[in-house]
Amino acid sequence: MGMQYIDAEMLRKAFLAGAKGLEAKKEWINELNVFPVPDGDTGTNMTMTIMAAAKEVAAIENPTMEAVAKAISSGSLRGARGNSGVILSQLFRGFTKEIAAVDQVTVTILAHAFVRASETAYKAVMKPKEGTILTVARGMSEKASELALETDDVLEFCRKVIEHGDYVLSQTPEMLPVLKQAGVVDSGGQGLMQVMKGAFDGLSGKEVDLSVQLEGKSSAHSSMEGAKLEEVDIKFGYCTEFIINLEKPYDNREENQFKAYLESIGDSLVVVSDDDIVKVHVHTNDPGLAIQKALTYGSLSRMKIDNMREEHQERLIQDAEKLAAQQKGQEKKEEPRKPYGFISVSAGEGLDEIFRGIGADYLIQGGQTMNPSTEDMLNAIDQVNADTIYILPNNKNIILAAQQAQSLVEDKKVIVIPSKTIPQGITAIINFAPDLSPEDNETIMTKEMGRVKTGQVTYAVRNTTIDDIEIREGDIMALGDTGILSVGKDIGETVLKALEAMVEEESELVTIYYGKEVSEEDAEEIRKKAEEMFSGCEVELHSGGQPIYYYLVSVE
Repeated sequence: MGMQYIDAEMLRKAFLAGAKGLEAKKEWINELNVFPVPDGDTGTNMTMTIMAAAKEVAAIENPTMEAVAKAISSGSLRGARGNSGVILSQLFRGFTKEIAAVDQVTVTILAHAFVRASETAYKAVMKPKEGTILTVARGMSEKASELALETDDVLEFCRKVIEHGDYVLSQTPEMLPVLKQAGVVDSGGQGLMQVMKGAFDGLSGKEVDLSVQLEGKSSAHSSMEGAKLEEVDIKFGYCTEFIINLEKPYDNREENQFKAYLESIGDSLVVVSDDDIVKVHVHTNDPGLAIQKALTYGSLSRMKIDNMREEHQERLIQDAEKLAAQQKGQEKKEEPRKPYGFISVSAGEGLDEIFRGIGADYLIQGGQTMNPSTEDMLNAIDQVNADTIYILPNNKNIILAAQQAQSLVEDKKVIVIPSKTIPQGITAIINFAPDLSPEDNETIMTKEMGRVKTGQVTYAVRNTTIDDIEIREGDIMALGDTGILSVGKDIGETVLKALEAMVEEESELVTIYYGKEVSEEDAEEIRKKAEEMFSGCEVELHSGGQPIYYYLVSVE
């Protein structure tokens, strides 16, 4: 007879299983990033997006279809990070709109929900590109419409939709040459398929860990209480995790002895045995003892050791900074409302100072590998007491989240200036004219930042070939606005080669921002060489303090 429908509790379980399925594979999805730079974050962004919704879904005690649908939609919408996360949230938004008003979801309703999900996501992207998560979603929606005429068994329907989704995903390299050249499928599409497969496991009754850590919303009061935790003594300081690949007999007696030993050197013990592997989690002051004992049973993999005392101190600092920001924001709210304000995404103390110096009211820490969420944008908008607020994402992967926040604000006029790089954002603010209308300023700022060429210098994390350029792991590479500018073994030489590719006869200004891993002396040396090479340009040097990228350079 099969499964004829999905009720609210079944949907809740399937969604949580889908979230966990994605979370388990997030690092693998990150590694599918096409460019071999240390900024692959598709898996992280999608996971943080879906887990924001999962926390709301998990908190529902007596689920109804409407309540589960609302939690999925609102949670993912506000938690969306990066382009892939925003698109995923839009897929959920369209899907849940179709099911919210029913008590039971049949194959027919599921098919309509798949179609609406795809249509909603496509509408959210200004210039949809095929060979991405959008293509995979649309492929599944088309298959869903076809299958709705062939079966009323929900499990059979879902299994065949997923099979087709995998096929469409396998074809993404044929649609995007950059994927084919790198030898990977689309990372966003892969993330979507992990959600689908996890949800199917939950729906079909497979044993899945559905636990989701619930966190209450912190207030100024709770943040202050957190600051008082400074004297808390953490008895065992290292969170130690690893997997034992068993090479010797390991029966119940051995397992009990191993557990007893770990309990003697730590706490928070979790030991899970499954055929030929053992998963271990323990808090201890001497991870080496746990590792040495584990090695008597076999080889180790997936090793991870975190200093919890250090993490605790970092959390205290973050809580104190958050409290200070809340207090400052409250003070700003009490000031008279001004006509305009600026929110900028920034990464690095030097860049923060530059943005503040040219008029930014509120800075959101973010960029590659740390894309702020829609919720972060909304909080920032709430902190700026102005009639019109300009948001500068300064990263192409943050623009959609900013635009999503823009659509949710009703009491202020929010304008997203689609800056894709830090130098573009700086140029946009500098060209703001207080006497012009918001619309005129939007036009001018967007136009002027479009004149800025940007280069970003970092290192390659794997071997690949892009634009017929062979790149080896560890190479220094400069990424431009449309592709690779230069590749080399030396940071300084790579920067100068990138500038050679960027500077034209009419260029007037070269600006160099050096990152936190670069010394002022090395940066000054590059500035001097750039001055000699480009005598017709003014060359400026600034400390950016940005992570990941040794240098950001711009030419105007």
